[in-house]
Amino acid sequence: MNSFERLRGDADLAVYIDLKSPYAYIAIAPTRAMARRAGVAIDWRPFTLDIPSYMGSAELDTKGTVARSERSPQQWKGVKYAYADVRRYANLTGKTVRGTIKIWDSAEAAVAMLWAKRQGAELFDRFLDAVYVRFWKRDLDIDSIEQIAEVLDGVGVETTGFEDFLAGEGRAEHDRLNARAFDAGVYGVPTFLVDDEMWFGREHLPRIAWLLDGKRGAAPDVANRSFS
Repeated sequence: MNSFERLRGDADLAVYIDLKSPYAYIAIAPTRAMARRAGVAIDWRPFTLDIPSYMGSAELDTKGTVARSERSPQQWKGVKYAYADVRRYANLTGKTVRGTIKIWDSAEAAVAMLWAKRQGAELFDRFLDAVYVRFWKRDLDIDSIEQIAEVLDGVGVETTGFEDFLAGEGRAEHDRLNARAFDAGVYGVPTFLVDDEMWFGREHLPRIAWLLDGKRGAAPDVANRSFS
């Protein structure tokens, strides 16, 4: 058993996401569609990215002008391309992806994912959808505990005890999950664990579906043809 299989554990399919990742956002719907066709449940797991460590950091003012930057020209080119790339795919399904105004700390929102997950798959999915849609329309501050709690409450997730969970058990679980995933080789989102393999990026969904189906037939090309 290798590190990815140990990390996956009992889940048929484990998927690591970060609420501040647009690539993770546009992967949610096709991942759900693929899992439904495969007849498997998805074990969604938070993985909080340390974006400044590889893409630098920057902050915009209210007019969208760069107010502070610690990015190289090469990093800015990478960031601009990433958003252009994401929008191409988001536009296919009518999703809005607006560029963020700063590097967000999504750890507390990730703990909220763990809280919602404990209350069942249906409520978790409602929370995930509400957070992603609002955040990428710039209608949600994921650094705000109050706003995250409002989203939880708005989709029907019980919030009694959430702040205690956030300050204690939940944060410890988040940190443990993040460290364990990173140590095993997870480095970005969305990352998929199936069988004894790790796959990074939604373009691998056909291959993941083939693995979940027991490798029946010829292995598909690496390309994501599912948008719903």
